[in-house]
Amino acid sequence: MAGELVNLLADLKEKESLKNVQDRLNAGEDPLAILKEAQRGMEVVGDRFASGEYFIPDLIYSGEILKQISAMVKPQIGSGQTETKKLGKIVLGTVAGDIHDIGKDIVGFMLDINGFEVYDLGIDVPSEKFVAKVKETGAPIVALSGFLTLAYDSMKNTIEALAKAGLRDKVQIMIGGGQITEEVRKYTGADAFGKDAMVGVALAKKWTGAG
Repeated sequence: MAGELVNLLADLKEKESLKNVQDRLNAGEDPLAILKEAQRGMEVVGDRFASGEYFIPDLIYSGEILKQISAMVKPQIGSGQTETKKLGKIVLGTVAGDIHDIGKDIVGFMLDINGFEVYDLGIDVPSEKFVAKVKETGAPIVALSGFLTLAYDSMKNTIEALAKAGLRDKVQIMIGGGQITEEVRKYTGADAFGKDAMVGVALAKKWTGAG
């Protein structure tokens, strides 16, 4: 059954995907390996969306399947492990004026299963809320998500707010979503941008010295 989940999820076969996961959990398979397969399936979905084969409703549907898989698998992760130390704290949110959460949720999910403590502030998050959460948690990483072009100004404003609060030199900031480019990164003042969830995970590991 290993590898089958990639195709089932990529083809948006909900019942078959969930049965595959449950059967493998019952058989004692590594839950993290199952999640990594699910992530590969989501990457195929993303490729099909980029090529025009899939559309927004397909992305939303795949995200719902992933959430169900997550709910099944996550309780099993760490049940046989003694190592529970988190790699680091990350404040995550979709910036003010933007209500897209699919990409943000996938990034948060992947950061979580890779060992990070994620504080997800949700969507349409004002800059002052990011500032307050960084102060509260002491998180060294901030991840700003935005799908719409109007999000670029909100990202810039959020980063400027962190600077005014005296926090800019204490955090590293990644942005992602939509058509984020190196030019957008420079405009917002972020430290890096990620084209997908796994780039975000790699950045977080690099910044915390874990990868």
